[in-house]
Amino acid sequence: MKIAQVAPIWERVPPRKYGGIELVVHLLTEELVKRGHEVTLFATGDSITKAKLKSWYHSPPPRTLLGNPVPDLLHAGQAFLEAHNFDVIHNHAGYTGVALGSFAKTPVLNTLHGIFTDINSPFYEAYKKTVYYNSISFEQRKLGPEDLNYVGNVYNAIDIASYPYSDKKKDYFVYLSRISKSKGSDIAVEVAIRAGIKLVVAGKIDPGTDTIFYEKEVAPKVDGKQIVFKGEVSEKEKRVLFKEARGFIFPLQWSEPFGLVMIEAMAAGTPVVSFPFGSVPEVVEDGKTGFVVKDIDAMVEAIHKIDEISPAECRKRVEEKFGVKQMVDAYEGIYRKITK
Repeated sequence: MKIAQVAPIWERVPPRKYGGIELVVHLLTEELVKRGHEVTLFATGDSITKAKLKSWYHSPPPRTLLGNPVPDLLHAGQAFLEAHNFDVIHNHAGYTGVALGSFAKTPVLNTLHGIFTDINSPFYEAYKKTVYYNSISFEQRKLGPEDLNYVGNVYNAIDIASYPYSDKKKDYFVYLSRISKSKGSDIAVEVAIRAGIKLVVAGKIDPGTDTIFYEKEVAPKVDGKQIVFKGEVSEKEKRVLFKEARGFIFPLQWSEPFGLVMIEAMAAGTPVVSFPFGSVPEVVEDGKTGFVVKDIDAMVEAIHKIDEISPAECRKRVEEKFGVKQMVDAYEGIYRKITK
């Protein structure tokens, strides 16, 4: 098939550091090429791919332009100006791709990577039948239009082989995510202190609200012994942290559609302890690959039961449900379905 993949324009594909959507687009694109499809990737010019690469921008536009529609229109518009050259266009770039895709004769699949809000729900209501939609968790669908034109639910994936597995753990837990209130960074620290365990905290801190949050709620409790802060780590460092940790504390505070970080931890044989928000109950098998708990007290209790979880079961769960093969098989099925 002739397939266009339209990535977001604000990060390279694959991302240099933080960028879950870009990582998924990269894995999908490269596997489709490997399977013999003729794939064109619309992404920044510094992206790395075996597909045909088309770019309006050599590198991601300045973040100061976020919210300005022009970069997204210039970027995504390329794909839709030549829509007749493709059998299917797979949009990962959000609203712009949906709006432009409504005018295309070529079938357009839009993967929903974000959440429904009071602001964007009217948009999806207006365009609910003009393109095809894919969710990345069933939980994601609950706040959106009930009759959105869904053709599948495809979970995100990781390159499992790139995550070293170990059942020999060191005596620490890890919190690895963006440092913010919505990710529960402060709760992870509180749980570690109450449970009496060592916690390694790693993640990027965005300027503004997140920096203020870190300085007020997290930094005062970092002592370099029980609570260790490493900042934003490299992909190599992240894999080592996951491989050696006894558990991953992830006190999510919002309905995140899909948290790649959970399957990254489990691929390394590290169980997840989290709250039941967003996709967590779909990803973590309570009592088998981690613990899905209701409050902080229960999370502290779960920490003391972490050795009941088999690292091998964690790895197996990811291999069965969240590998690249499973994701691409599912997308290929959708492409065939919408091009009949």
